[in-house]
This record gives sequence, structure tokens and C-alpha cells, in this order.
Amino acid sequence: MKRRIALKEIRVSIALWLIILIGLLTGCVQKVKIEKALTAEADSAWVEKTIKKMTLEEKIGQLVVTRYTGEFFNLDNQYLKDLETLVRDYHLGGLILFGGEALETAYFTNHLQKLSKIPLLIASDLERGAGNQVNGATLFPPLMALGAADSEKLAYEMGRVTAIEGRALGLHMTYAPVVDVNINPANPIINTRSVGEDPEQVVKITRAFIQGCQSSGMVATAKHFPGHGDTDQDSHSLLPIIRADESRLWQVELYPFKSAIEAGVEAIMTAHLYVPALEPEEGLPATLSPRIMTDLLRNKMGFQGLIVSDALEMGGITSYFGQEEAALRALKAGVDLLLLPPDPLKVIEYLTSAVRNGELPLKRIEESLRRVLLVKTRLGLHRNRLVSLERLPLILGRSDFKETAKGAFSSAITLVKNEQDVLPIQKNKKVVLLSLSSDFGDFYAGRRLAGELLGRIPEGEVFYADGDTGQERLEAAFQAASRADLVVAALFSSLRAGKGSVDLEPRQVELIKQIQAAGVPVVVISFGSPYFLAHFPEVEGYVCMYRNTSETQELAAQAVCGEISISGKLPVSLPGFYSRGHGLILEKIEEEK
Repeated sequence: MKRRIALKEIRVSIALWLIILIGLLTGCVQKVKIEKALTAEADSAWVEKTIKKMTLEEKIGQLVVTRYTGEFFNLDNQYLKDLETLVRDYHLGGLILFGGEALETAYFTNHLQKLSKIPLLIASDLERGAGNQVNGATLFPPLMALGAADSEKLAYEMGRVTAIEGRALGLHMTYAPVVDVNINPANPIINTRSVGEDPEQVVKITRAFIQGCQSSGMVATAKHFPGHGDTDQDSHSLLPIIRADESRLWQVELYPFKSAIEAGVEAIMTAHLYVPALEPEEGLPATLSPRIMTDLLRNKMGFQGLIVSDALEMGGITSYFGQEEAALRALKAGVDLLLLPPDPLKVIEYLTSAVRNGELPLKRIEESLRRVLLVKTRLGLHRNRLVSLERLPLILGRSDFKETAKGAFSSAITLVKNEQDVLPIQKNKKVVLLSLSSDFGDFYAGRRLAGELLGRIPEGEVFYADGDTGQERLEAAFQAASRADLVVAALFSSLRAGKGSVDLEPRQVELIKQIQAAGVPVVVISFGSPYFLAHFPEVEGYVCMYRNTSETQELAAQAVCGEISISGKLPVSLPGFYSRGHGLILEKIEEEK
């Protein structure tokens, strides 16, 4: 009886403690909610107070973004002085970083922040992590490699690491991820920057990146709205046309943007595209279209974050509109931030006149201004805009960050063909490595691969060629290759703005075909576009690495020699040959003990 009473008392005590605990937790939750509400209220009050104090020129300046680089400059350098004038006297709202060193980037970011009356919103194209722009930071593969790995976890970690390193450098916003669906194999500018051709997989990978990025304090930007994946032209040079009907657009191009909005993405970048199904005015870029920017993106899709124009210096704009007219029309269309107008001062002066003469409503300026300032408050920039130079070496390029990136590169390697079991390479074979770059001035593109591969294969020889290599050199390469047991052709063709194509040099394609016709087995390793197989479908081996870096060259040597496993799957179809999801498994060769 006493035991029953004791047990009952214990149960009552546990129940009471649970009630107390629940009460405490509820109180904590309520406290957090109250604190967040008070913070939001204070931030909103700061925004409104700031707007009231601003001149018209200051308000317009906040909507303009220009470039800078994280290089060393003496303080009397004219480039730096001009940049200081823009920030201090014309009150630019933001900057975009194009390359640099870690300490210089952080130092000059702090320097410019100190000159600015209102905190700067600083962005960069960190599509492949902070290492994509800043030496010493962690470099990740492009999104198509994450599509090949098909890993949401890696995508989330990529976003998280990008945000941690970017914020340490003083960057607040990445113009990533690319959510374009690459359904055109001839696309010269999206290609491997996209997850792939399946909208569902694009959604899955990019949502994870957005969540990882924004949960660690950096603004993510879904681009390029309304979708740049189905074109064979580059908007850096001209105005591409997307000819899909509206039904297809909702199923493919617009679907990842809808998902990104639902995931809470804070910014969307426009595309300089003409989309007749969405805009009846012939030749009007989406960036300048009220029907696309306001009616579709704002009203129909419900996006309330920042709309950032793609660079206004690109040919998709400048070939058809002057910079002043383009800036005016972009703001009227609903764009918030004007990225890289060729002459920021002229644009600010023109827009100021447009407001004063009634052509551009002040209300429209203040709508965008309010969005920009609210983002700055959410980032805490009105409280602290500077970064610690002392902490930078503790954060950038950490070993765990590097291991995560290496895992992403490794998981992406895709073995498309392996006829006659040419892989893994038998080390007693006589192997000729052809390093073939389609770019001019990139003669030694495959030097790291050559060192790694020939260090493993005693009977090895290497030939280099770039886009400027003469026929005599290619003939010498053919003569050596025709005497080999196996030829490894490493293909390099950079994905670069304004280049117009990511395809191969025709003479190099012909060289591979001649070797194939001579009866020598060929293994092709693509360090870029996965679509190159269409040029020589009969090769015995085909491996996709998706990007040329020192990491991918080292991993490629390990993979073809059987030192690591290959498990990636094609995130795009190779028309006429292989469907999306194809990929052979090649297990690591276990060393005999």
C-alpha cells in the first residue's frame, strides 16, 4: 500500500515538473516572439526615420550598385578615389565584388563601409562558393555537379559554407543559386551553372542551397527570371528569345522560381530575355517589362523581396537601350536594384531629373528604397557594418569546409561510357594524354592532370594544345597517339560571358576522331560541358567532371586509375545517346594486403 502511494506521489511530482517545464518553455517561446517583434518594430522605425532624412539624390543612389575588386590599392590610387566618391558623395546603396584576395577584400570592404552614410549592401557572384571570387576561400563545384551527385545535403552545406565565409569577408548577398533549367544543350552561358534539365531536381537542389545560405545570414538570389535555360544565345552580347508558350513556361522555367519564393528566397535577379508569351511588346527585355516584373513576379507569384536587375552593361540591354532609359524603364517595371549601369553618376542624375519632372513617381523610388533598407536591417548592418580582419584566418578555408567541397567534387564524377573496360587504366599500358583546350592562351590547361596521371603510369606521354595551336603540333600528337595502347583526351572549354559558345575547337574534335579511326582506344574526360560526347560517340570511355579546377584534375586522375569510386549520374540527357540519370558505377580498386 505504501509503495502504491509512493508511486502515485512520484507520478504527481513528474506531472508537476512537466507542467512547470512546459510553462517555462512556453514562456521562453513567448519571450523570443516578443523580442523578435520588438526588433522588427525597431528595424522598421530605423528604416522610416532614415528615409525621412534622405535627399532625393540619396534615395536614388541607394538603388544603384557598382563593381569593386578585392585587390591591394594605395589610398591615392585614382580607381579607389573614384569609388570612394561614388560611395561617399553619391550614396550608392551597394557594391558587387569581382575577385580579389581575402584580407584585401575585407579591409577595403570595411574602408568603404566607413565612408558610406548608410550601410552598403555588398554582393558577389558566389555560384561556386566564396572561393569563386576570393582566393583562400572554399571553392565548390558548379550546380550541375550537385545535380550529378543528387545531394540536397551537399547543396545545403554549400549554401551554409558560402554564407559563413562570405559574411566573414563583409559580403551580405550572393547572386546565386542559378535556378534556370538547362534544357538546351547549345546554351552558351548557363550550361553547367544549372542543376540540370529536370525542373524537380533543380527545385530540390536549389531550395537546399537557399535554406543553407539564408539560415547562416546571407541573402540568396534566385536567377535569371523568368528563366534562361532554353536559349542558344548569350544575353551578355545580345537579346535571346525564349519562344515557349505560357503553359510550358509554368511547367519548366517559372516552376523553380515559384519554389524559391515558397522557400523564402530574399532576392530574385532578372534576365535580359525577350519572352513573347509573357510580353507582347516586341523586343522588350524581361528586365524592363512591367508585365513580367510587377504583374507576374510581384502580383501573380507573390514575391515581396528584392528584385535585382542583371547587369545593365550587358549587350542584351545596351544593344537596344541607352543606360539612362534602361534604368528608368527597369524601375518603372518594378526592379529595386540597378546592377552595374555603365556610368552610375549619369544614371543617378537622369533618374533624379525624371522624379522632379514627374516622369518617375517618388512613391515608386521609395517602395524600392524601403525594401533595400529593410534587407539591411535584417542583416543587422544598421547596428554593425564592419568585419573582423583578425577572425578571417580562423574562418576562411577551414579544413572541414574544404573536405565538404572535395566530397561534392568527388560525388559528382560521372562515368558515361566504359566499353572494353578501358577503365580503370592498367598501369602497364602505354598512355598518351592529350590536354586540349578550346580557349586561346590556355595551352597548359591540363598540367595538373598530366602530373597526377603520368606520376601513376610509367609509360606515359603528354601533348598540349589550345585554341591557337597549329596543325603541325596536332599532327605530332596524332603520330604519338597512334602508337599508344590508350589515349586519354582531356577537354577544356571555359564557360565565359561574351564568349558565345562553350563548344570545342573543330580541329581538336577531328584529332580525336582520327585516333578513334586508327583503332586506338580513347577515354575522353570533359572538364566542362557534359554534351561533348555528341562529337565522337564511338569513344570507348567518357567521364564528366563538370568543371576545370586543380581539385577536379587531381580527382580525375584518381578516378580513372581506380583509386576512388565513381557514382555520379547525368543531370541532363545527351540527346540521341543517354538519358538523364544514366551513370555507370566504377568501384575503387582495393589494394592487396
